Amino acid sequence: MSHLTSFNLHTAKVAVLMGGLSAERDVSIMSGTGVLAALQAKGVNAVAFDPAERGLDELKRDGFTHAFIALHGRYGEDGSVQGALELLGIPYTGSGVMASAMAMDKVMTKRVWTAVGLSTPGYVWLAPDEQTPEKIQTIPAQLGLPLIVKPPREGSSIGMSKVTQAVQMADAAALATRYDPDLLCEEFIAGEELTCPILGNGAQAHALPVVRIAAPDGAYDYNNKYFTDDVKYHCPSGLPEAEEREIQRLVVAAYRALGCRGWGRADIMLRASDRKPFLLEMNTSPGMTSHSLVPMSARAAGISYEDLCLRLLESATLDHPGGATRS
Repeated sequence: MSHLTSFNLHTAKVAVLMGGLSAERDVSIMSGTGVLAALQAKGVNAVAFDPAERGLDELKRDGFTHAFIALHGRYGEDGSVQGALELLGIPYTGSGVMASAMAMDKVMTKRVWTAVGLSTPGYVWLAPDEQTPEKIQTIPAQLGLPLIVKPPREGSSIGMSKVTQAVQMADAAALATRYDPDLLCEEFIAGEELTCPILGNGAQAHALPVVRIAAPDGAYDYNNKYFTDDVKYHCPSGLPEAEEREIQRLVVAAYRALGCRGWGRADIMLRASDRKPFLLEMNTSPGMTSHSLVPMSARAAGISYEDLCLRLLESATLDHPGGATRS
């Protein structure tokens, strides 16, 4: 894969951005700690950098040449830090400003995917001035039960509820709007939960092996994602080869439709009734913790955690690479 900026292991000084200000701060620190150790093991001059504790202007002042973004959620995955790094002229891992901003917003993501004919669950989006009790109570009739209620700009299942009875709608909406002023209600797809990482840029983007997720009672929530060993992950997925290939085709199309680059991970539901896959979301700065799924899939493809981290760092670039020459 060709890169728009060059990475020289011997001269690079890399900031591993972790922590930050989002609700996913703790997970980000776990991801960043793993990435930092992996890069250092590969001989990279890598240093931890927490934007919640230090101004980003210090990156330039302290001579950092590259940034590995291990931030999750707001201010790290939504285009904010990407825009700052563009202005500083410091190449960074992952998607650029626009793709990051769109992928972080699940409503915008759905609009793009729907526009290009990619399957995603039906949904109702309510802006703050539309969130009347009466309107919220009409949503089960529109989407059916059960349904999912979540904040459109959070990750790690934060603020998400599965609603099985209409009487639960008010509490689910109140929880979601603690994290985001907008409200996203989504058709529930009964079936198998899958995830699939993507590496690369443009026409060279390719999918890694699919991971099948088996959570206790189907509860793949924040706690089960990061702090228990109750969830079972299957990679190889065990899906028929044709299904795996179709899901890989779908996630690469979804990644390219959003203009993603470097890496990402798409979450998918495979409907039990007819085996149709539905795209849920695209993560442009996926987790890199001991429980994370991109490293698991990469291992199945013969890529070690350390090699994956180095490969992602080598793909660091800018939306406008000429900015990398600014002093």
